[in-house]
Amino acid sequence: MSILITGGAGYIGSNTTRLLADSGERIIVLDNLQLGHRAAIVSPEVELVVGDIGDPVVVEDIFSRGQIDAVLHFAAWALVGESVEQPLKYYTNNISAPLVLLDAMRRHGTRHFIFSSTAATYGNPVRVPMDETHPQEPINPYGRSKLTLERILADCGPAWGLQHVILRYFNAAGSSEDALIGEDHSPETHLIPRTLMAVAGTAPPLTVFGTDYPTPDGTCVRDYVHVMDLAVAHAKALAYLRAGGESTACNLGTGNGVSVQQVIDLAETVTGKKVPREYGPRRPGDPPSLVADPSRARSVLQWTAARPDPRTIIESAWRWISGPRGGRY
Repeated sequence: MSILITGGAGYIGSNTTRLLADSGERIIVLDNLQLGHRAAIVSPEVELVVGDIGDPVVVEDIFSRGQIDAVLHFAAWALVGESVEQPLKYYTNNISAPLVLLDAMRRHGTRHFIFSSTAATYGNPVRVPMDETHPQEPINPYGRSKLTLERILADCGPAWGLQHVILRYFNAAGSSEDALIGEDHSPETHLIPRTLMAVAGTAPPLTVFGTDYPTPDGTCVRDYVHVMDLAVAHAKALAYLRAGGESTACNLGTGNGVSVQQVIDLAETVTGKKVPREYGPRRPGDPPSLVADPSRARSVLQWTAARPDPRTIIESAWRWISGPRGGRY
C-alpha cells in the first residue's frame, strides 16, 4: 500500500512527506515543481513523479501501478493577492485539477483523502477565536477555491464512500529541526520569513501594514503554527481515517494570537539585529485578528501543537534563513 502526496515537494507537503517516510510509509509524491523543490524531498526512498494533478495520464499511471491507500492533497496556488488578479488560474488549479485526482480515486477504490485547506475559507471573523462552526464566507478567490473543494469532498462521501479530513491551517511558519526543509517562496509574502529576510539583507525592509487596528499594539494579530506540528497533524489524520474515523474538518493553530509588532520584537531578540522596516496603511481585507480554536483537532485527532511558543517558531525559521542554504534550495 502506498500514500500519494500531491504537492509533496512544497513547504508543508515536504515536511509531511519526510515525517511519514521516516515512519515507514511508502510514499509517492506528485508535484509539478512550479512551486515545490526537488531538494525538499530529503528521504531517498520517496518516489517523485514530476507532473500535474490535472493530467489524467499521469494520475492514472500512478493509480494503475499499485494500490494507493490514501491521498494527502497539498498541491494548490496559495497567494491571496494573485487570486484576486487571476481568479481563473486559482479556480482551474484548485478546483478543476483535483477533480481528475478524485475521479481516479473513485475508479481505483481509494477512500481516504486528507485536504490541505485554510482559515481563509472563513473570511472576516465574526468571533475570535474561530472554531469550525464559524460561518464560511471567504472574501477572495483563493479562499473560495478551497471552500468549493471542501464542499465537493462532502458530496463525494455519500456518492461513493470517500472519507476525508479537512485541515484548515492558520499561519504556518518555521522549518524542520535540522533546517534541511524550510520556507522558500518566490515572492515571499509570509510575515515571519519576510521579517527575517529583511534582517538577513536578502529582502527589502519589511512593510508593516497598519498600526491603528483595535489590538493591544495596533498591529494585526495572527495565530502562528509550526510546520512540523502541521506535519504531525496530517499523520494523525491519516491514522484517524485508517481506524475508521468519519469525515471531519479541523482547525490547525495554537489558539494564541501574536501581533506583527510582537513578531518584529521576537525576531530582533532571536537574531540580535534590528528589523529594517517601514510603515504603511492597512491593506484592504486584513482583519484585525485571526486566531484558531483548535479544540476539535485535540478531541478528534488527539493533536495539539507541540511548539506553540512563537519564539521557538521564529528561532526555527531563522536557522533555515541563516543556515548553510541561506533560506533557498
